[in-house]
Amino acid sequence: MLEKKLLEEARREYDLKRTICLVSDEKQNSLVCDLINYPHAFVLAAIMDRQITFERAWAIPYLIKEKLGDFSLNILYSLSLEDYKKLFNDNKLHRYNEKMAEIFYSAVRKIVDEYDGDASNIWSDKPSSALVVSRFLDFDGVGIKIATMATNILVRDFKIKLSDYYSIDISPDVHVKRVFKRMGFIKSKDINNLEKIIYKARSMNPDFPGLIDYTCWKLGKDICKSQNPKCSECLFNNDCPKYIDNNDF
Repeated sequence: MLEKKLLEEARREYDLKRTICLVSDEKQNSLVCDLINYPHAFVLAAIMDRQITFERAWAIPYLIKEKLGDFSLNILYSLSLEDYKKLFNDNKLHRYNEKMAEIFYSAVRKIVDEYDGDASNIWSDKPSSALVVSRFLDFDGVGIKIATMATNILVRDFKIKLSDYYSIDISPDVHVKRVFKRMGFIKSKDINNLEKIIYKARSMNPDFPGLIDYTCWKLGKDICKSQNPKCSECLFNNDCPKYIDNNDF
């Protein structure tokens, strides 16, 4: 019953027509959401999303645009690796400025050299979900979590059409893991076993496992909090076993 209700809510969320908001700042958000003129901004922001908050990572393209006065690929491609290291370090763009400057520099060159200077070629030919995830994985420093997250956002928020969706897995962050444990989908001892969480999501909705990702993330962030969860406000309150203990995070 709980699985069915969760899937129903996830499908409802997916069908909603809402303004896409990846960053709360309007100008920053406009850049990373502009898949027509700046599809590389979306890709570069996704690649930056590690070891810092989501909002800080997705703001990086706009902050670089402000410093350069431009965010065209011609300008980005003209910068050297040392230019990027200085840009990242001087402006403290990331927690790991040296490494992420290298990854940003490499990604720019990959988009120009392998995708004809148009990052939307990663997803624009209605490829399989596995191919889009694989294309993201080919960027330096990108793991399966970022690759599936980026693909899922393209499908969920931008309604990008793919030939299938079964390779878009859930991305188990701290909120998703907490929700899965409290709902009884995984045992407490498996809360850090990402494979078990991913395969559980696959078993729930094989055609599109990542469909429930946003619903679980939002639930964990806003309602099913680590401390003082708002169970009375939860849509799943009557069905959830509420496996809450002092080890939740």
